[in-house]
Order: sequence, then C-alpha cells, then structure tokens
Amino acid sequence: MKAGILFTGSGPLLILTSYDSLTHPSFVNKLAAKGITKFIGYELPLVKVKERYGTHFSVVMGDLHETDDLRVLDYDGHKAFASFSFEEMGKPVYHEPEGRVMKAA
Repeated sequence: MKAGILFTGSGPLLILTSYDSLTHPSFVNKLAAKGITKFIGYELPLVKVKERYGTHFSVVMGDLHETDDLRVLDYDGHKAFASFSFEEMGKPVYHEPEGRVMKAA
C-alpha cells in the first residue's frame, strides 16, 4: 500500500493505493475516469499518514476490498497539505495528458 498527496486543478487530495507507483498506467487511468488528468504527486510515508489520520485511516483501510486499488483518504486539500512538511514528501511526479503541446508565449 502506498500513500500520496496529489495536487490537482481542484486542490490537494490525500490518497491510498495498492499500485506500486503514482505513474502506474492503471492508476493514471483510474484518476482520469474521475476527471483528474493532470497532477503533481508526492509519495508520503505510510506510517506518518497512519499516525496523522489515526481512526479515519483505520476506517478507510477497513473498508478496502482486495479489488480496490484507489481510495481518497482526505478530500480537504487544506488539511491534507498542512498535515505534511515538504521534507516528508518524496520526489515530485508530474503527469499530464499525453500529446499535450506546450508553447512558449
């Protein structure tokens, strides 16, 4: 199980996933199905997430089934962002839709 914070167009989300990375194609497809096609993601130490979210973490984990591979632990972007220091976050992962062309102004 991995934990991560995703910075999306609508704000940060704290997620739990059984995928081995935040760039796994199936994980990215799951997010796209929910309307998230562009994000900056950081892995977080699972033990720290568990410490900070306590009972809520246990409830969400207890609700997971073997076929579940993505859970949102916190939709409150302000709380999720404020709960972890930059030092605790892993290296950033950038994802945007394929074929996107960026042009300089």
